[in-house]
Amino acid sequence: MGAIVRGFVEALGLLFRGDPGVREVLLLSLKVSGTALLFATLIGIPLGAWLGFARFPGRRLVIALIYTGMGFPPVVIGLLVYLFLSRSGPLGFLGWLFNPPAMVLAQTIIAFPLVAGFTMAAVIGVNPRLRQQLLSLGATPWQATVAILREARVGVVVSLVAGFGAVISEVGAVMMVGGNIEGHTRVLTTAIVQLTRMGAFQLAIALGLILLALSFLVNLGMLRLQGRM
Repeated sequence: MGAIVRGFVEALGLLFRGDPGVREVLLLSLKVSGTALLFATLIGIPLGAWLGFARFPGRRLVIALIYTGMGFPPVVIGLLVYLFLSRSGPLGFLGWLFNPPAMVLAQTIIAFPLVAGFTMAAVIGVNPRLRQQLLSLGATPWQATVAILREARVGVVVSLVAGFGAVISEVGAVMMVGGNIEGHTRVLTTAIVQLTRMGAFQLAIALGLILLALSFLVNLGMLRLQGRM
């Protein structure tokens, strides 16, 4: 218990002092996870909305793949991304391995099924007659889709929270493709692992508390956004 209290005190000290190392790790964490969530949102929300009201052969298979991706082990995703980006891999020419773009790619793959799956569930929960009524009143398919997403906006926000929570707390995949290089690819989660291995438990706890506080603030912001919807 004493170590936790000391870690909390040290976390406050690091924040108020503006420690350069902590600031660098925190900013990189936000940059990587934020960019990954943006890409996952741009792909996942349209796909989830489409799967929510479209009917086509193979739809159940696509939904099954989305649901499988929602529970896919992140370390396996890290392995697949590593193999694709390695020198002998098909995307090795990009030179992304052990660089932030590789971490963004891995986190995007992790977040995408969550965003798409929760968005799809939210759209399915909307009255199916609404789309038909909108189309009959002269709305374009795009306008009808936007209106349905507005009705399902709470579920869409939940999908974003789930996606961000999954990537900001992920460690296995980003360590595998990023390498946990200090000053280059080290983020909050990988820094905590490194500090724990070194026996620097107080600093590890401090970073852990910062990570928890970051997740809390993001979720609080999402809840406030829901309240305004």
